[in-house]
Amino acid sequence: MLIRGSCLCRSVQYEIDGLASPIGFCHCHTCQKAHAAAAAPTARVRRESFRWLAGEEFVKGFESSPGKVRHFCGQCGSHLVAVRRGQDEYILRVGTLDADPEFRPVVHIWTSHDVPWLASENLPRIPEGLA
Repeated sequence: MLIRGSCLCRSVQYEIDGLASPIGFCHCHTCQKAHAAAAAPTARVRRESFRWLAGEEFVKGFESSPGKVRHFCGQCGSHLVAVRRGQDEYILRVGTLDADPEFRPVVHIWTSHDVPWLASENLPRIPEGLA
């Protein structure tokens, strides 16, 4: 199942043959800082199943911890994938997919880093805009 993805400004575009793992939410401090969010939805994708379609020249990298490089669009800053040295899979930032991957989250990891202000997932849901 081919799925396309892109950054916020659409300068960088990619496609994958499908996910190699279920989706999980990472709550680690580096994901919180990199994504400006309490948690980041991620999934694995095999390297051979990932292809840059456009804008690879805009992709920048940052080694956020030893052996782990986070790749993002140098134009808009959207984080796209992370790569650990020696692994044959990318850590895909699921929020950059342009279509439903048909996988659903199954786990929260690094919950020891949870932020105290995110106390409930049972908050009101507003379809668009602010209340």
